[in-house]
Amino acid sequence: MRITTKSVAALSLLTVVLLWLAGREGAPTGSAAWGRLAGLTGTDLLLLQVLLMARIPWVERAYGQDTLTRWHRWTGVTSFALLLAHVVLALGGRPFVRLWALLAYPSMVLAVAALAALILVVVTSVRWVRRRTSYEAWHLLHLYAYLGVGLAVPHEIALGSDFRHPVARFAGWSVYVVVAGAMLTFRLGVPVWRTLRHQLVVDRVAPEAPGLVSVYLRGRRLEQLPARAGHFFVWRFLDGKGVLRGNPFSLSGPPRREGLRITVKTVGSGSARVAALRPGTLVLIEGAYGRMTAATYRGGPVTMLGCGVGVTPLLALLWDLPYAHGAATLVYRTRYAHDVAFLDELEWLAQHRGVRLVPLVGPRAAPGSWLPLEYADYTGTEALRELAPDITRHDVYVCGPDAWTAAVVRSTRRAGVAPGRLHRERFAW
Repeated sequence: MRITTKSVAALSLLTVVLLWLAGREGAPTGSAAWGRLAGLTGTDLLLLQVLLMARIPWVERAYGQDTLTRWHRWTGVTSFALLLAHVVLALGGRPFVRLWALLAYPSMVLAVAALAALILVVVTSVRWVRRRTSYEAWHLLHLYAYLGVGLAVPHEIALGSDFRHPVARFAGWSVYVVVAGAMLTFRLGVPVWRTLRHQLVVDRVAPEAPGLVSVYLRGRRLEQLPARAGHFFVWRFLDGKGVLRGNPFSLSGPPRREGLRITVKTVGSGSARVAALRPGTLVLIEGAYGRMTAATYRGGPVTMLGCGVGVTPLLALLWDLPYAHGAATLVYRTRYAHDVAFLDELEWLAQHRGVRLVPLVGPRAAPGSWLPLEYADYTGTEALRELAPDITRHDVYVCGPDAWTAAVVRSTRRAGVAPGRLHRERFAW
């Protein structure tokens, strides 16, 4: 599956280059020709970028959100740079005069609007800006990327000399329709169908720890919902406040016929309002997503490392995985003792399934460390080998804030854990 997907991406870029070469005869040369190539490859990567986030089920299962998100960012930055190069090279000398003349074409007006939308998305995706923007606001602004793609591609096909041949024009519009169809099907159609089919509503909201609440949901035919412990959904609560803004939350317990549970840290405006949800509130769902499920479990002992609210999918997995009695360890990192949640469930798992709980409580041992102060004399790798001496034989599951997760992953790799045994879920955007 991986080879096939990568081959499709490589083949699309090769096709674009061949299309450019075939259209060079009789077309402008020099900087204008290179501008055409930049526009073609930039548009191709723009469409690939959209497909990576189209939530196509078999692509999601093959790669997972972490990998797809990285590729999405890379193709986004590269496509934007190529499109800027296309604009500069195509306009050449006296760019404002030429641009004003080209605005007589309706598709050129669309292209200018597309570029403005893409600039907005790129600026708000810069890490410095992203850190100072709430997830809800960033997500809403990021939707302009689809507007940019929707306006840019028709311009390329309508005005581009490479699409003058009927076959090339048909192929260009076909690719555009396929990408648009994938988005409408998997990002809109499937979520709407599942929402109507399962009719989820809020059953109750319960506090778990300071700033941490669980939302219990009930619905119809939940045994037919394609969800497993470790999955996450994008949730939209119809409480009259920002219903278009979705928030990704993991299941904090295994999905059951009688209901689902998610647990939310009340930090941003979107997640904070979850604590005030009333019973009966309708819920729109998009998912299930993620690869950190029992499908990745190879059997044998398990070590799980969670930080803060990142423990929620790990808790669901502790209920779900078929490990032997006493073969699972949960390393639970919090800053304060009162932040430890789900003690009743963890005690039950310890008693009935032999789960070993290792709380790591307190301030960080050092900047960039995933360990508390009491482990200041240990490196991350040494701490892992102390906590699980035979960790190379374990399936290792990691979930928490992005920087913390990255530090743990580095330690597990240095400890010799094989890539196929390391499973992670990042809480970042």
